[in-house]
Amino acid sequence: MSLPRVTTIASVVLTSLVLLGGFRAHAQSTTAEPVTRPERTAYRETSSYADVMEFVRSLAARSPLVHLTSFGYSYEGRSLPLVVVGRLSAATPEAARATGKTVVYVQANIHAGEVCGKEASLQLLRALAAGEHREWLDSLVLLFAPIYNADGNERVRLDNRPGQHGPVGGMGQRANAQDLDLNRDHMKLDAPETRSLVGLMQAWDPHVLMDLHTTNGTRHAYHLVYSPPLHPNTDPAVTDLLRNDWLPAVTGAVKADRGWDLTYYGNLPYRRDTERGWYTFDHRPRFNTNYIGLRNRFAILSEAYAYATFEDRIEATRLFVTAVLDYAYRHAGEIRSVTARADAADLTGAPLAVQATFARGDSVSILLGEVAEERNPYTGQRMLRRLEVAQPERMPEFGSFRPTETERMPVAYVVPAALTAVLDRLAAHGVRLEPIATAGSRSVERFVIDSIADAPREFQGHRERTLFGRYEAVEETLPVGAVLVRTAQPLGRLAFALLEPRSDDGLAAWNFLDPQLKDARVYPILRIPAP
Repeated sequence: MSLPRVTTIASVVLTSLVLLGGFRAHAQSTTAEPVTRPERTAYRETSSYADVMEFVRSLAARSPLVHLTSFGYSYEGRSLPLVVVGRLSAATPEAARATGKTVVYVQANIHAGEVCGKEASLQLLRALAAGEHREWLDSLVLLFAPIYNADGNERVRLDNRPGQHGPVGGMGQRANAQDLDLNRDHMKLDAPETRSLVGLMQAWDPHVLMDLHTTNGTRHAYHLVYSPPLHPNTDPAVTDLLRNDWLPAVTGAVKADRGWDLTYYGNLPYRRDTERGWYTFDHRPRFNTNYIGLRNRFAILSEAYAYATFEDRIEATRLFVTAVLDYAYRHAGEIRSVTARADAADLTGAPLAVQATFARGDSVSILLGEVAEERNPYTGQRMLRRLEVAQPERMPEFGSFRPTETERMPVAYVVPAALTAVLDRLAAHGVRLEPIATAGSRSVERFVIDSIADAPREFQGHRERTLFGRYEAVEETLPVGAVLVRTAQPLGRLAFALLEPRSDDGLAAWNFLDPQLKDARVYPILRIPAP
């Protein structure tokens, strides 16, 4: 009977050792710094929504400077995490404002196949939780939204983003669950993600926004390209600080740190009948950073190079965001002053663009590159890998826009109460609305429609419209209940872009006035002209 007893004791001892070892391993796993999914998988895979949430919860639990909250929901009901980093009494907009510090918002994954920004954000948050860059918090409050397109992130396929160099284990899709490109939705606000974002802009009012992407296209030699806001109605002081000091300083910092070249976003022209040059993308505020510029805030687009390796794309993005935040920390007061002056500006009577085109700039040296063709080991699909080749070529830069048609900023617009879809969008953006309490006659301008042209194809669920016509002066009785939208308000530039009938990205262009425009001779929104 002794042998079974010895075996039993040995089994108990062995089991205890196993359990003790497991306990120690668990204790170590809960105290060690969290590791991103790319780091765990030799950069074969990208983080899922669950991975991101587990990672940021871990950081919030280990550092009193890191606070986890949410700023809204995706179309499929996923909570959109917002990680707040700062010396705050609470993770609230009110607590952030009470500090008097500059607020910076960093957003990643608006296109969920462009995943380097998501991973770079997590790495930078881990560094902040560990106490790195502690000096930033002397003048900054940081907001991170690492997985903005949460639904698209979960639609992983190995053939998404063809040509991009990894992650070879697949990535999410460009669109959200509604099949909408969230980076074309900033004026029309069709997606809950975009409404969540404009809600964040109203509540937290960040002075700076960064939007992290991955770019393919022209084969150049840069690890990352960038852009300031491009709409010609952006406050000049915002774009001047970015172009003349901030972005050059960041470019120099990354070059000194890693030896990598950065420049303004651009591509060679696709059409043979277009002058060869370095062309940026689009000025319209449907794009995130252009939209933010019309809100009088600093916006910086980051586009890591799709044909660099996944690991290098993450590092390039992390280095870029780090350099941007370091500049913001050192110039926090100047950033706040510029945005405050832009908010206070009265543009009544000023000519502003309703249509625009590329402005031909100076000749610049662009570093063109080469790629090697490789194959995804799991699909055989072609991937392109950046080679260490830099061939400088001088060419004109088409990196900004000039107006081709302008209108004078009015004192106010008069929106009929029946235009509920228009008023809903204005309110969602945060534009101040003033219902008319007493009816009265007023000298106004109305837009007489000559013709309307509809786009031949649907885009993002809309068939875009262009109105042609002219303004005429008339006397009108403004009824009780109609809504005044005064332009002497912080979002006056945005209101102008939304309400002008000829605006190339306004609510008329996005079909929000289609019922009222059917067989109409005049545009239903009046304006009170500047003296």
